[in-house]
Amino acid sequence: MLRTFAAVRWPGSRPNRPTNETPATHAASFEVLAPHLNYLSKADIKRVREAFRFADNAHLGQLRASGEPYITHPLAVAGICAEWRLDAQAIMAALMHDAMEDCGVTKVELIEKFEAPTAELVDGLTKLDKLQFSTKEESQAESFRKMLLAMARDVRVILIKLADRLHNMRTMDAMAPAKQRRIARETLEIFAPIAHRLGLNQTYRELQDLSFRYEHPWRHALLEKAVGKARGHRRDLVARIEQDVRKSFAKASLNVDVQGREKTLYSIYRKMRDKHLSFAQVSDIFGFRIVVDELPQCYLALGVLHQLYKPQPGRFKDYIAIPKPNGYQSLHTTLVSPLGTAVEFQIRTEAMHQVAEQGVAAHWLYKNKGKGTDAQSLGSRLLQSLLDIQNETRDAREFLEHVRIDLFPDSVYVFTPRSRILALPKGATPVDFAYAIHSDIGDHCVAAQVNGEMVPLRTELRSGDVVEIVTAPSARPNPAWLSFVRTGRARSKIRHHLKTLAHEESRELGLKLLAQALRAEGMALPALEGESAPLWQNLARWAGHRNADELLMEIGVGRKIASMVAKQLSRMLVEAGQRPDTVLLSMGRFAEDESAQAAVVLLDGSEGASVRYASCCHPIPGDEIRGYLGRGEGLLVHTAECQTGRRVFQRDSEHWIDVAWADELQHAFEAEVGVLMNNVKGALAQVAAGVSQAEADITHVEMNKDSDVARETAEMRMLIAVRDRHHLADVLRVVRRVSPVMRVWRIKP
Repeated sequence: MLRTFAAVRWPGSRPNRPTNETPATHAASFEVLAPHLNYLSKADIKRVREAFRFADNAHLGQLRASGEPYITHPLAVAGICAEWRLDAQAIMAALMHDAMEDCGVTKVELIEKFEAPTAELVDGLTKLDKLQFSTKEESQAESFRKMLLAMARDVRVILIKLADRLHNMRTMDAMAPAKQRRIARETLEIFAPIAHRLGLNQTYRELQDLSFRYEHPWRHALLEKAVGKARGHRRDLVARIEQDVRKSFAKASLNVDVQGREKTLYSIYRKMRDKHLSFAQVSDIFGFRIVVDELPQCYLALGVLHQLYKPQPGRFKDYIAIPKPNGYQSLHTTLVSPLGTAVEFQIRTEAMHQVAEQGVAAHWLYKNKGKGTDAQSLGSRLLQSLLDIQNETRDAREFLEHVRIDLFPDSVYVFTPRSRILALPKGATPVDFAYAIHSDIGDHCVAAQVNGEMVPLRTELRSGDVVEIVTAPSARPNPAWLSFVRTGRARSKIRHHLKTLAHEESRELGLKLLAQALRAEGMALPALEGESAPLWQNLARWAGHRNADELLMEIGVGRKIASMVAKQLSRMLVEAGQRPDTVLLSMGRFAEDESAQAAVVLLDGSEGASVRYASCCHPIPGDEIRGYLGRGEGLLVHTAECQTGRRVFQRDSEHWIDVAWADELQHAFEAEVGVLMNNVKGALAQVAAGVSQAEADITHVEMNKDSDVARETAEMRMLIAVRDRHHLADVLRVVRRVSPVMRVWRIKP
């Protein structure tokens, strides 16, 4: 078995300055690290020694906040990596991980001296201090993004980064309290969960405890004192349980290693905080770990323990049959001790123990024993998830938000119809499940069956559920899903789709507006592809955009004025030898009726997010309308008689364009209706029935605040989805005949 960190004293691992017994010169020596590299070949050790010399020269004269030579930090980080038995390239990168950032060493120099793989690792570890960001939060988010993407390319990057953070947390006493708290919070929110997801449980627990110590020093000190007292009080009980357990296994002729296990201070604190318990009420502070030789013996050992003490119902978990997402495997059972206290036992094999403590790092332990493939795949789903989220997310803070969601360790385990097991965050829904299977299934999801029964898509899944997704080719992601999905993957996929859809709609509107404006110049809009492609590229460059699609989208959302772009495009067409068409010119300027229709933007209700209908006047087909192309807000449609629209027109007339209703309408439109009625029982239901009878839908109802039971009359406002003005007139006629209704009218501004 590997030795634990507690048994190894790495240079600089203690917060105080070097003493005479451990002088700084000795702490900065390669000889401190060398004994722990005996698993490497002589050639590899020689390369590591060269990397140490290079790092030592690079950091010459630099000191840590504690006063120690700076090289003690890279040495300690390399020592932690050596505990995980990482390869020579990783150890070398650990020694040089600050060389590029702090010492001006270039990547080319590292490639020349130590080859590309090691240089790539060092580059992946380098922070982005040289870049300028608008906020500190954005800087941290961008650094975190780079770290996680480097991790997705090579998991050794994150292992070295975690070792770096672990040593920094061990040696923070020399820092100011405010900085200690900030680093502790960051460690608790980001680095500890990553360690957990990668199966580095020993590192995960230590990072949590150290963060707790610096973020809440008084609480940490009180709990440490209380646990020390409890350890003394329960020493006899623990010794008795251990003796009973050893006797039982000896009697069963089962060779096991019995280890005592103590709950960490942070986990005790979190349990007290979350469940509102006092320290005396936390019963499972102490437990035992049973390590056996082979997998079948895990279940034999479980039987022996259940014969010795009575198990607590509902407290048995089989993580061997269904491993945790980070690869953790063990049997967990809670037994009632002779004094009535609950004692947890964890049962696992030696290989499972290494994976439980070292996680992804266990790959290097077993790579020469034929077990590397499975161990190396630990955490691979998280890494793939990071790449997927990155593909849809360009904003650093949004990326950080998505990843934080996926780092929460609580999981539910659900099954596909073919019995494949999926681990999802607690509170996940069928939509999260659909995106976890495949993004196409998530995009086209319309319904879900859980355990054979149809359920709403916002239903929270529970462990053991069998989930089946119903899809439809025409279905698209719903913006409302963002209010209940839990996984970062689902959230980023939905947002990416909605952004793409909005961009496409804005582009189509921009194309319409530019065609209309160019027609007024007597020109027809050239094709986007083929011979006209260079012309469009030049036009986009003139407008300050990368391509024509980006320019058209900017016109569609109102950030560029179509008439100005059309004039420039007209000049470019003239320079290319084209002349204004007199027919088009006359159609655009002088013709009426059908010809005039060619110069307006036609609306049929299918424009999506690029066109909005003003809530002040709620225009519907049949109304005379105007379009306001706001700066970056898309096209906003008002009725011609709307007072709000008229005020905006007087203030900003150049952004108004001609719009009209198309002959073929694709969707219903909302009209606002007022109803004055007798305040009698069932009046609202009768009005709703009348609207339904007229083949319309009520999308929103609002009662007057003055309407109460004591009043004889009540006033109500409704948004009703209708086809056009004729349909609205039919609805009003039907509602007017409802007995409690005294008056009904369309509300106009």
